[in-house]
Amino acid sequence: MLTALAVAGPLVALPLSFLAGDDGVDRIALALLPGALGRSVLLGVGVAIGTLVVGGGLAVLVSFWDFPGRRWLDWALVLPLAMPGYVLVFVLVGQLGYANPLQSSLFGAGLDVPGLRGPAGAIAVLTAVLYPYVYVLGRSAFLGQSRQSMEAARSLGRSHGQAVRSVALPLARPALAAGAALAVMEALADFGAVSLLGYQALTDAIYRLWFGAFDRAAALQLATVLVGLALLMVVVERLLRGRARYHQALARGDTVTPRRLRGARAAVATAVPCLLLAVVFAVPVAQLLAWSVETVLADRVGAGLAEAALNTLLLGLAAAFLAVITSTVIVYGQRVAPSRLGTAAARLASVGYAVPGTVIAVAIYVPLVWVDRRLIDLAQGTFGTTLGLVFTGTALGLLLAYLVRFHAQAFFAVDARMGRVHPDLDDAARSLGADRGRVLAEVHLPLLLPGLLTAALLVMVEVMKELPATALLRPLGGDTLAIMAWEATKDSRFDTAALPSLLIVAVGLVPVLLLIRLWGRSGPAAATGRVPPG
Repeated sequence: MLTALAVAGPLVALPLSFLAGDDGVDRIALALLPGALGRSVLLGVGVAIGTLVVGGGLAVLVSFWDFPGRRWLDWALVLPLAMPGYVLVFVLVGQLGYANPLQSSLFGAGLDVPGLRGPAGAIAVLTAVLYPYVYVLGRSAFLGQSRQSMEAARSLGRSHGQAVRSVALPLARPALAAGAALAVMEALADFGAVSLLGYQALTDAIYRLWFGAFDRAAALQLATVLVGLALLMVVVERLLRGRARYHQALARGDTVTPRRLRGARAAVATAVPCLLLAVVFAVPVAQLLAWSVETVLADRVGAGLAEAALNTLLLGLAAAFLAVITSTVIVYGQRVAPSRLGTAAARLASVGYAVPGTVIAVAIYVPLVWVDRRLIDLAQGTFGTTLGLVFTGTALGLLLAYLVRFHAQAFFAVDARMGRVHPDLDDAARSLGADRGRVLAEVHLPLLLPGLLTAALLVMVEVMKELPATALLRPLGGDTLAIMAWEATKDSRFDTAALPSLLIVAVGLVPVLLLIRLWGRSGPAAATGRVPPG
């Protein structure tokens, strides 16, 4: 329980920011809040609608109709999960931006791409990379539905499409709502894409206050509002679910049989998903590869790329190691000494995944500064020496932010694996005289190894792609691949940004390919059986 509270502790300090000033609310924060909050709400609503339409529509299409290419589109539609939003923006701007001949000829020199910057562009980009959340969970729910329900609707005179709308979609409402909630929370957490598009949402406002105005109090207060918005999204998702639950156990072979499409309908059904994949994944990856090859051949690889790659790898490994340790301690503690308070603490520790990285960074800053000041005073008073900053502005502080942000992913992976270990094994080991530590080391850890490796992989990949917390807390000179790509993109140095961006996408493909492989073996229900909330 203490470990769980330590992980969630930094978030508890955020509301205290309103007590820091004499007037309670910082005047700069109060001036920026209405506009930034309105833009964040608009972004969230737009992404919710967009991902439901795109992801839900594709899940319905693949689940209930058969058409050419359906088998490979079934798994290929998950691939955009590997494309970070800021990388997609960088490619779009590079292809259709100011310096592109196509842009100049169509829209005139110096003009921007119509619709790319602003709310429509931000919503479209984030919808394109986040729709797989709705698609995967929706597809899983549709495959879990019984054929008898559809046949009953057909027997009442309804067509195949009407049966899907009246029976299949309502049954899948919990899954679709959960997928949309995940997408919205990721959109609210996004910093790179909205910043590059000039869309001044709450995450962008927090960053500008932190680094531009150096107003820590205002940044903390806006961060508190953003946490409240994220938690509100969790509540809304629960309300949208209503009382619906996943009570749809099926016998083998009882799934709905897809209806065969022919002629123009089949062509459209194949062309639309292929066009989406081309725009969101295939063309951007090809463009990144082309730019990267050109950069390498011209010997224009960005200075510090090797160091940034090494920093990224080391931070990913260290954060994965810490997350696996804390998750194992919390899960095993709940197993051997279950309690309501411990369960509540474990859930609180997993809230970090629903909180934007920008907020995590500013939440971490407050306790880190306090601890560093106490350490400096202690060293000065006890030993008469001057001690520098130990946590603030160092890799230790950044690792703590990663732990708070991505602990939930490790926790759910380890917890899912622990649930498969029968309690009789604990009793047998204890009856032979083994204490709890020995039971964990000799019984559970070998059985938990697949879950531990999965947890480490998920955390490591997320850390290697993470941008806002790294941008705010990284040590001087401690750039990562994400920071290098983002900084180069801001300055329109697309050749410098291409190679690190390509490496980020390649790393992001690892969990997606593992998900696809698991999906192929056991279906999407098994592949998404335990999805973190947020």
